[in-house]
Amino acid sequence: MEENGRVGRLRVLDLTDELAFQGARLLVGLGADVVRIEHPADAELSRAESVHWHAGKRLVRLPEGAAGTALLDELAAQADVVVESGSLDGLRGLTGGGPVDGGGGPSSRWKGVVHVVVTPFGLTGPRRGWHADDLVAAAAGGMAWLGGKPGLPPKAPPREQAAQLAGANLAIAALLGVIARDRTGHGQLIDISAQEAVAATLETAAIAWIHAGRYPSRNGGVYEHVAHRVFAAADGHVAGGYSGSDRMWTDLLAWMAEHGEAEDLTDDEWADPVIRWQGREHVDAVVARFAARRSRTHLAEEGRRRALPWAEVATAERLTANEQLLARDFFTRVHGPGLPEEGVLDVGFPFAAPDLPRPVRLTAAAQADPAAPWRTENPRGRHRAGGPVRRALDGVRVLDLTWVLAGPYATKTLAEHGADVIKIESRHRQDPTRFAPSMRLRPDAGFDDSGYFINFNRNKRSVALNLRTEQGRQVLRRLVARCDIVIENFSPGVLARWSLTYDRMAEINPGVILVSMAGVGQSGPWRDAVTFADTLAAMSGLTSETADPGEPPQGLTFGLGDMVAANAAVLAALDLVAAGRGGHVDLSQLEAMASSMGPAVLQTRLPEDTADDRRTTAQPNRHPRMVPHGVYPTRGEDRWIALAVRGDEQWRRLAGRAGLDELASAGPRERRSDEDRIDAALAAWCARQDGTELAADLQSLGIAAAVVATGRDLVEHDPHLAERGFYPVLEHPIAGPVRHEGVVVRMPETPGALVTAAPLLGEHTDAVLKDLLGMEEAELSRLREAGVLE
Repeated sequence: MEENGRVGRLRVLDLTDELAFQGARLLVGLGADVVRIEHPADAELSRAESVHWHAGKRLVRLPEGAAGTALLDELAAQADVVVESGSLDGLRGLTGGGPVDGGGGPSSRWKGVVHVVVTPFGLTGPRRGWHADDLVAAAAGGMAWLGGKPGLPPKAPPREQAAQLAGANLAIAALLGVIARDRTGHGQLIDISAQEAVAATLETAAIAWIHAGRYPSRNGGVYEHVAHRVFAAADGHVAGGYSGSDRMWTDLLAWMAEHGEAEDLTDDEWADPVIRWQGREHVDAVVARFAARRSRTHLAEEGRRRALPWAEVATAERLTANEQLLARDFFTRVHGPGLPEEGVLDVGFPFAAPDLPRPVRLTAAAQADPAAPWRTENPRGRHRAGGPVRRALDGVRVLDLTWVLAGPYATKTLAEHGADVIKIESRHRQDPTRFAPSMRLRPDAGFDDSGYFINFNRNKRSVALNLRTEQGRQVLRRLVARCDIVIENFSPGVLARWSLTYDRMAEINPGVILVSMAGVGQSGPWRDAVTFADTLAAMSGLTSETADPGEPPQGLTFGLGDMVAANAAVLAALDLVAAGRGGHVDLSQLEAMASSMGPAVLQTRLPEDTADDRRTTAQPNRHPRMVPHGVYPTRGEDRWIALAVRGDEQWRRLAGRAGLDELASAGPRERRSDEDRIDAALAAWCARQDGTELAADLQSLGIAAAVVATGRDLVEHDPHLAERGFYPVLEHPIAGPVRHEGVVVRMPETPGALVTAAPLLGEHTDAVLKDLLGMEEAELSRLREAGVLE
């Protein structure tokens, strides 16, 4: 981009609202040339929000009437990609297929471009005309159900994570669309449902129901299948625990024992992981007493020194002092009118893109000449290769060296869109999602039919390869030569010890793309830190914002950070594929997570923009601008509805329907001052209603509302997801017919698909090694006898 002496590769026309702001921002982070059409939502943003979401763009204000439509069409014709979001009835780039129209959905007005649209519930299905903000999307997609305390309202994760997930999928879709366009010669309208973007990132919330007939519930922040949580330190809080390898337990126990604070945990019985799991409440209590006697900084530093997954629960204000992030030039400095002369620090982007190298310097969005708003002289060249392409990534081969969740989620997404993903695994490096009983979900499951593994590893081929042997590593090097993309999440330095640095890979295979997904990156003072999803969330600042006012942080109870990092890894790989070049992406999962903190850091530097926090323990979902905005009980045990009222007219409709006539004329200021009374009245009214019927009724009034969905609701009781086929069935050789979470990015011309169930361990070893490496049966036999293929 201009600020860094580069020219953006893609021309992007930005028509997003808050439902997908993150998507356009991520494209800025790739070095794209982004022109934003001013949107009514922009006027509601604080200065910090505006700077965060729109820095690096130029703004165009459309004239009224036909002249504005003509200018919009002209700019769209000049763009490679148009990104748009909002409720279906407010979109400007669609024709036909409205909320009450028949047929298969709307079409794009701009046939020659890649047009990506994020709506609350998608462009098809019975709820295509429904409205949602972040809270309602989080509720409808099942994420809000996982947050909060028992007996209190469910709550969405902080910093609009539902909308940010929708935005990340928008950016992924834009690049998939460009790749498909360059192969087919034409663009397409790509459909993303915010509900589905959320529903695909719940870890076990829905798949536990699919595989075990149960679903996790909110519990105030304690992981259900991993022994990690937030602990109080002497001067703050830390995140940590003792799951993972046996070493995680023995080294933590040794640390406590050194100070005489292990209590009875040195007794032989606690060496059994099953006993520890059954007695987790007691173990946690001992660990909590140990943590409470030490500072958060000491616990984090000593944890890193001992290679244990412990981290300070950082705040947004402390985030910019993080030495790891500073050493890697993570933060972005934004300059512009009304900002300090030296600029202001904002969170950066998930990785350093080739077209936007670090340190990143951006200019706050400013008006551009509508006749010539682009920085680039010409749109990116279109390579009309011709010929049929079933899926966008057909012909792309991926070597998958990842395990657990973040990496497998990334490679799953690539596989959905046509990539041939070859998963390298082994009995000697046991993926917990296969081998850990607590993560198998299915009653009496073995390592080949683990429910967790099945969901996140469909569409892949499995090669059993023991990388602890030199022969195994030799085979791995030969596979690198035959693959376009390599994705790995080993600890930093492992590939170098195997003579497989990026430089070596590029010698073997010029043009290869390597995406490394270490917890905190390949460099920096913390490069060897051991991380789990909860420790990354703590380091990033997100965990601190899960606290209700005046109370300790609760943390997240699912691996949101894994999916955020996975989406970033997909984006990084696609960026290089779309550009037709190789390279090494050093992706830090911490940086991916910190980049999803929204304007939190800027709000500490532009405090005049910080709205009063009116949230309470009883009403943790209040909004700085919308009143009412929250989650309220409905009829039935632990059943809830989320609603978001935008503007006076919506409030009058709601007040009339709820029988709150004496409050119907209250304006925003009056509603804000009377928010407790309004919330109490709405809670009493909603508690008498059926949640599903009430959500439909409010949506008919144009009010964003949705039931707070459980995993069971999503899989069995959501007619909209059912009609859109979001939980397709694949036949697994052991588990039989199994539902899976579906494809989020819907591309009608090159549709993604679930084709094959997750592989058995090593199921495709012989076929892959014969087909790709030309191995004969004699060589395979020698490798098997040497223990290489197991």
